[in-house]
Amino acid sequence: MSDTFRELLKAIGSGTHTGKNLTRPEAAMATKMMLTQEATPVQIGAFMIAHRIKRPTSDELAGMLDAYAELGPQITLESASFQHPIAIFGNPYDGRSRTAPVTPITTLILGLAGVPVVLHGGDRMPTKYGISLREIWQQLGADFSQLSLAAVKDCLITTGLTFFYIPHHFPLVQNFVTYREQIGKRPPMATVELMWSPFVGNIHQISGFVHPPTEDRFRETFALRNISHFTTVKGLEGSCDLACNRTAIIGLGNPTDPPSFQRFFLNPRDYGFCPSDYPLESLEMLTAKLKGLLAGENNELTDAAIFNGGFYLWRCGIAPDIPTGFQQAQQSLQSGKALAKLEQICNYLENQQ
Repeated sequence: MSDTFRELLKAIGSGTHTGKNLTRPEAAMATKMMLTQEATPVQIGAFMIAHRIKRPTSDELAGMLDAYAELGPQITLESASFQHPIAIFGNPYDGRSRTAPVTPITTLILGLAGVPVVLHGGDRMPTKYGISLREIWQQLGADFSQLSLAAVKDCLITTGLTFFYIPHHFPLVQNFVTYREQIGKRPPMATVELMWSPFVGNIHQISGFVHPPTEDRFRETFALRNISHFTTVKGLEGSCDLACNRTAIIGLGNPTDPPSFQRFFLNPRDYGFCPSDYPLESLEMLTAKLKGLLAGENNELTDAAIFNGGFYLWRCGIAPDIPTGFQQAQQSLQSGKALAKLEQICNYLENQQ
């Protein structure tokens, strides 16, 4: 048992009157002790529950991210590697269970347009046990799980899109999965994963969320870590996918001097999109719909794919305005170029085996 960790645990677990928040260095220390298993399983579980009840502060989240940066892989690229910042998509690791994701289509459209894209996650995990992005990509023929860390970087350089597979590339974080299952609630690490990036340098952090207070913590934490280029999305099931059945609530952090923030609302009805989100029936059905989109077909996911692809093309600096982004996204699908991008990625991955 770690006496040092016990004191940190006592600080956050002592209740409203006597408890206190951790400082950023203390939160980093606690996270490192959990990642390295210096804290005992009982201590780790208690910390997660206590933090779940208390809710982590921005200083604490910044400290947790500091620990991830210290103990996890840090992949660097030369600033001239890409014309546009690397778009880092932060989606919940426990996946989707109610609505059909179009994230793979969005990211293929971005990669095709010259925006480098990084996704990260693992397999199905608690608490939702939803369909993971890795599974979807695998069904599309792109299995990123066997890439070495060097190949993760090379895949991005070669194809414009890559996937950082947590069980293989950051096993210390993968060790938290058992605790997530046993406590039955998302721990504070589930918020950290939405803000974390395995790549450093000229990045554009994109983070999905569900509850408005989470977005406030994003903004404060990003400021503490000197991240000024970010996008926050109140997305489907906390993902980066914009909903079609309601006005999208989006935060735009811009790397101006000084950095600026803009609240942005995007109503799909204003652009003629269908006011509904397609339910997630099964992985097989989802795969068929996504493949249909890439083959140029119109189906129940067409509006969501064009709506998301067009918005992100605009936000990432490709389209001069949002309507043009929608046109470009539609053309990417109907022309077969998005499918060609997927085939390029699949060929790269096959050659790595």
